[in-house]
Amino acid sequence: MTEINYFADALYQSDETPVFCYRSGNMTYEEILTGGVLMASGWNGAGYPLNVLTNCPTRLDKRDFTETSAFNIELDGQSVDYALEFEDFITEKTESGVKSTLILNSKIKPVRIKVHTLLDGTQMFTRYLEIENLSDKPMNLSRLSLLSGGMETMEREKRNSKMTVDEYYSIGYFDDDRWAREGEFRWHPLRRETTSVDTRFNRDRFRHPLFFIRNNVMGKIWFAQIGWSGGCRFSVDYNAHEGKSDTNLSFKAEITAHNPMYIIRAGESFVTPEVHMGLTCGDFDDAVNQMHSHIRKSVLNDSLIDTKYDLIGCGMGAEHDMSVETSKKYIDQFKAIGGELFIIDAGWECPPHREMEWGDFNGINIPDSDRYPNGITEIADYCHEKGMKFGLWVDIESLGRLCDPYKNKPEWRACNIYGEQTERFIDFTNPEAAEWAENELARLIEECKMDLLRVDYNTSYRDYFNMKDRGTGVNECLSVAHFNAVNNMYMRLKKRFPHVIFENCAGGGGRCDLGIMKAFHHTWVSDNQCAPRSAVITNGMTMALPPERVDRLFAGMGCHQFGSLDFQMRNTMLTHMSLNVIAPVNVRINTQQMEFVQHSVELYKSFIRPILSNSKIYHHTPECEDMCVIEIASPEKDKSVVCVFALNGTGETEICIKPKGVDASKQYKVTLDNDRCSFVISGRELKMNGINIYIPSSLSSELVLIEEQ
Repeated sequence: MTEINYFADALYQSDETPVFCYRSGNMTYEEILTGGVLMASGWNGAGYPLNVLTNCPTRLDKRDFTETSAFNIELDGQSVDYALEFEDFITEKTESGVKSTLILNSKIKPVRIKVHTLLDGTQMFTRYLEIENLSDKPMNLSRLSLLSGGMETMEREKRNSKMTVDEYYSIGYFDDDRWAREGEFRWHPLRRETTSVDTRFNRDRFRHPLFFIRNNVMGKIWFAQIGWSGGCRFSVDYNAHEGKSDTNLSFKAEITAHNPMYIIRAGESFVTPEVHMGLTCGDFDDAVNQMHSHIRKSVLNDSLIDTKYDLIGCGMGAEHDMSVETSKKYIDQFKAIGGELFIIDAGWECPPHREMEWGDFNGINIPDSDRYPNGITEIADYCHEKGMKFGLWVDIESLGRLCDPYKNKPEWRACNIYGEQTERFIDFTNPEAAEWAENELARLIEECKMDLLRVDYNTSYRDYFNMKDRGTGVNECLSVAHFNAVNNMYMRLKKRFPHVIFENCAGGGGRCDLGIMKAFHHTWVSDNQCAPRSAVITNGMTMALPPERVDRLFAGMGCHQFGSLDFQMRNTMLTHMSLNVIAPVNVRINTQQMEFVQHSVELYKSFIRPILSNSKIYHHTPECEDMCVIEIASPEKDKSVVCVFALNGTGETEICIKPKGVDASKQYKVTLDNDRCSFVISGRELKMNGINIYIPSSLSSELVLIEEQ
């Protein structure tokens, strides 16, 4: 394996104007404490401190920006971004790199602010704040930017005169925020205004909180994600005038909610969500792969060599009759396909023939005795006898109208700002409700012999912005306290049950941010498995998360209605593979179909999965139009896999693919899976001229396997 030389360093340069220099990989980010303000003072993507020329530092000028502060905090209606005093700067080594803590005291309010920065040697770092209330009274937190301030100034003489000011920058994010429309990535010209991208508060919850800013003149890309399941917003301010002055770029990564968003009690230290931000000089693939390196190393920091998390999951739920007999026959079918883990989805709490009413039965948390007369462990035992693992779906954060807590504990469901009680939402700021939920999950894991827990979350994003007095005399928005409690519960359970795989789902991709993902091994990113949008979703969501953490499904959920069999299957093959049934019980299986599925699953196990967990990924078509092309490759460039998908209206076509994960000095065997034919070609030829791929029709595909000879 190629040895990676990670570099991480946090440097405090003591002076009349203290400087805090953060370097990770070849990314440099600096802040200065000037006039009582911690100011974002600039970035470099080539590894240089901003005072590499000692007497001529290249830091930002505070006069170029209205708001220069590296964070925004408002308490009791007062900003504490200014009038700050330095107390200390502490650095320590960690398993993944370096952690620094800058301690500041406010002259305005009796608070201590700790600015925590984690550097892991990738081109991305983690930032979060800790706000300590030193007074004997609660404080109302009503504004919170985790990271903000100036990004860069471009001087007039350094611009590319061939471009207009409106072409200098592009901003990339997921356009849609609706269910089943996750991952629709687009680049947009950055307007000479403030551009805001919202999720979960002003918009629905199915937009993953990330953005990219590309400097089209200088060839560098900033990239960021907010690790938070509640409301958040990225804002980018582009202050420029055509042909008249320098351009100034600044941003904010904010937490959003009704105000006050959190009451910090007397003596309490409130720890904020995390933001992850980086910079690279390079192309979009460089930015994505640096992001994935950071996520693997510092967020989803489970052992990459533990293959128990990578098992191929196979499931059935309310779309089937879910009887014991049917379940066992499907387990047999999945075993024959190559499945490794059987999951019972929603419906196991319902009596026979009422599976589709699972929402009303949610929260009962007892397998229906008529459906499972010998208990659901009969299914778990059958799985284990067949050499498969057993998993169970639970939506512990919602209450159906038929469960006891819905009827007996109405106070567990908070009221919205109109005074209306929410329908399903459990308020985790209620200690009794939170304790019940955690105890129920622990009991189910043990009693049902779970090897995997699939967590769902079917609540409207509007439900968790309720207002409530949590004992301070002031109504506050519940979202911050609620999600802190939820995340902490799943982290405790994951630690308590280390043998259990924790799989995340939230009506698809409604909550797969880096905050919640710390407690899970992999996640569903959408409920939409139907071509062509399924490939577009896979394309986008494998930008946000490493591909081995992204669950995509073959068959089931309407997938079978759209596109060719190969399109449907290959949409799972560069991700964490999940399978559904290919034939009902008591129906003869199509042997031709079965052969292709078995062949594909075996390719996944033998060729793709071994390189997936530390692969680099290349999005040849970041904005999918007629085609979608995704490639993964080993870091050593000895293996590469390319999936080519023809989308709607493409028809019969040819496309030239130039693989990016190959070495020009090597020889490779290339296999085209449609024809199952192979040929040998040099890496130089692959990189320079590529290979022509023939696609027979719309909604069909090709799988290209490349292996060093």
